[in-house]
Amino acid sequence: MRYAPQLFVNNKRWARERTQVDPEFFTRLCGLQAPDYMWIGCADSRVPANEIVGLAPGEMFVHRNIANIVPTTDVNCHSVVQYAVDTLGVEHIIVCGHYECGGVRAALGPAVAEPLESWLQHLRMVVDAHRAELDALPDEAARWRRLCELNVLAQVRQVGSLAMVRRAWDRGQKLYVHGWIYDLHDGLLRDLGATLASDVVS
Repeated sequence: MRYAPQLFVNNKRWARERTQVDPEFFTRLCGLQAPDYMWIGCADSRVPANEIVGLAPGEMFVHRNIANIVPTTDVNCHSVVQYAVDTLGVEHIIVCGHYECGGVRAALGPAVAEPLESWLQHLRMVVDAHRAELDALPDEAARWRRLCELNVLAQVRQVGSLAMVRRAWDRGQKLYVHGWIYDLHDGLLRDLGATLASDVVS
């Protein structure tokens, strides 16, 4: 505990409080995880996935990265999705962005140092695809906000194109891919109306 000792203090307090409220909490947690939900979200420390949807540990399978991107070449992200779909049998994959995302804002600006710039290229492609819409907005703040939404929509389509998701749909597995966004100002989620499934596109 030489480094970051307060985190160990916090951990002991958290574990003690958990068992005081629910003596079987950790016993249950050691069982097989069987979440219904997978969350693909931003690594931003202000957006704790389980907490903002009121779920306990073990109830949501989570993957996070800068700006909640699902690149075609990201073996890490694809492996997480594959495990969630094929092994855990999740029913809902949620791609959740958030307003005031620093990664999204960076994609509206000049090139940055590597390796972040290579990562942001996925976002810059979204910017290019929606250049006319973004340029028509009144100011940088509006463009930033709208790009946060457009990025979620693009990543939902990307998840829907993944081979393991397509295979799940082909075999009749019940699986939905949703696009949501979180607002730091009020703590509320908003459904962007971009749900994909084998039998529905809304």
